Amino acid sequence: MNKNLIALAVAAATLSGAVQAAEVYSDETSSLAIGGRIEARAALKDGDVTDNTRTRINIGAKSDITDSVYGLGFFEREFRAGSSETFKNIDGEEKTMNVSSDENRKLYAGIGSDYGQVVYGKIDGSLGMITDFTDIMAYHGNEAGSKINAADRASNSLAYIGSFDNLVVKANYVFDDGSNEDGYSAGAMYTLDMGLGFGAGYAQQETGAEKTDKTEKQAFAAISYTINDFYFAGLYQDARNTVAEKVRGYELAAKYTMDKLVFTGTFNYLEDTDNSNSDDALANSYAVDATYYFTNNFRTYASYKLDQAKTDDVKRQDRNKDEFVLGARYDF
Repeated sequence: MNKNLIALAVAAATLSGAVQAAEVYSDETSSLAIGGRIEARAALKDGDVTDNTRTRINIGAKSDITDSVYGLGFFEREFRAGSSETFKNIDGEEKTMNVSSDENRKLYAGIGSDYGQVVYGKIDGSLGMITDFTDIMAYHGNEAGSKINAADRASNSLAYIGSFDNLVVKANYVFDDGSNEDGYSAGAMYTLDMGLGFGAGYAQQETGAEKTDKTEKQAFAAISYTINDFYFAGLYQDARNTVAEKVRGYELAAKYTMDKLVFTGTFNYLEDTDNSNSDDALANSYAVDATYYFTNNFRTYASYKLDQAKTDDVKRQDRNKDEFVLGARYDF
């Protein structure tokens, strides 16, 4: 069984999301674990260096209710290095201000048993386990795997996830909180003992004051194969009314593990099918990286993206530049 893929899916709604978490309290029925990461990231683009350093801290708790039923809770907060922005005050003078984009990444609680888990709060959507097939790089990648809100990490969400031998299923519904947006997503993943894995999922959400203004739809399909030290995967997306009226794209990924050194590479392509000009693709890039694991907790990496997408859209100019990133990450 491809247990790595199973773990990626189950981590979306269980305490296994804190891979390196340390148990700080336990008794006969309850446990509490703390984990996270500290990650320094320097991104070089167009001659400028951006500090994308971040840290994540998570807390997971579990308490047995009966021999087969338990309660659980999970919280994860991300803190990011502040970036500077220039603006003009009321006197017309230019001022520089540090801006932070810290966020609660996950915050949920629920009940679990041998039949799965039901949780509510801010949760990973169901299509995340499908994009995880190809979202394997240390920094870049996953441009063709962009998800709508109902399929991504969303607040006010009710989710179910179950793992049955080689099969993982997940479904979630995001409620309208007054923002005139609600929707759902569902996905399934199956792996064979020979190292072959399959995944598929669908998401839909309504946006607009009358809930009929816009219906966003997404369908994902993925396949992977693991053999010895090699891993290969492909992802396909077909969407309607998301970043464009009709969108199709794919991501191809490969990984080679050589002892403590891991090489990965991806190719992403995403297009507006109503626009026949391939030079205006929404995403068209190659990316490669190398990661060295000094220990299970500490790694360093170098990642490079060659962006081939061309556009005259000013809002997307920063996406159409090659980028080189150096990073160091400590998990705890």
